Amino acid sequence: MATSLTPGRWRGLKMTSTEDNIFTILAFDQRGSYRKMLPADTSYDDAVAIKREVVVTLTQKTSAVLLDNQYGLSAAMDMRGGCGLLMSYEESGYSGDATYRKLIFNDQWTLDKTKRMGASAIKLLAYYHPHSGALADEIEGVIAQVIADAHKVDLPVFLEPMSYSLDANIAKESAEFARNRPQVVRDTAERLAKLKPDVLKLEFPMDAAFDTDKKGWEAGCKAISAVSTVPWVLLSAGVDFDVFAEQAQIASTAGASGWLAGRAIWKEVTKMGPAERTAFLKDVAVPRAEKLAAIAKQYSRPWTDFYKAPVSSETWYVNY
Repeated sequence: MATSLTPGRWRGLKMTSTEDNIFTILAFDQRGSYRKMLPADTSYDDAVAIKREVVVTLTQKTSAVLLDNQYGLSAAMDMRGGCGLLMSYEESGYSGDATYRKLIFNDQWTLDKTKRMGASAIKLLAYYHPHSGALADEIEGVIAQVIADAHKVDLPVFLEPMSYSLDANIAKESAEFARNRPQVVRDTAERLAKLKPDVLKLEFPMDAAFDTDKKGWEAGCKAISAVSTVPWVLLSAGVDFDVFAEQAQIASTAGASGWLAGRAIWKEVTKMGPAERTAFLKDVAVPRAEKLAAIAKQYSRPWTDFYKAPVSSETWYVNY
């Protein structure tokens, strides 16, 4: 049965989705990793200008854009007016070691500020492993508090759990981790959906570098949809565009409500000069966004299958 949302969260999801209630969201909230992608001598102003050009161009074809507070203000101010805006809430990176990762926040970047600058929703990334015992419980507590705080100011939350290896001797980008990845992603969706984020932003359950069984891909995505009580979207995680397009179609057919993609669409621009970048955006990146949008429109499950608008009355605002 569909859950009734509050006015702000309903409007936030409407503003970040298409008229068909599907999410086709451009992601460009990278900060530390973005800086590493750019030439070493790139100035702050140039990094801002590159992000702005990418966003202004591509948000003509997307329902929303995900940005950051460090490099994203100019892009947010100049992007298409009818495009929704998500802002990252967490600080880039994590505290603790590589096998015991905790969230970090900047106390100068608040939910009130995201609301005041015009954000339609927030995105919260958390490094998370559902089988990490006490750490998983601790991370869930932090996530639950952020969700509660965001909902107090009526902002929807897109929750992005990012898996990692609990064994320092096993890399995430390895065949050994890939064997467990479907269960990790599925269990993550099941546990974190119970915290009631408005949308889950999930990794593809299989690693395409080690698993090419398309029937298995579909089964893995269906397993996520079977346990998630909130809508979920697929993130691109830096895979090449052709791989992501296939993953997006399979995930959408299996129950995803669209995609939230970044580097699969635009990653090449960080190594290009101005003229080459402009041409690439027009001739390559825009068609990529259009193709992904068409896939989502044809195959994705509307988020309105999960939620319904609040009911109006003469006094609805009294207890709002």
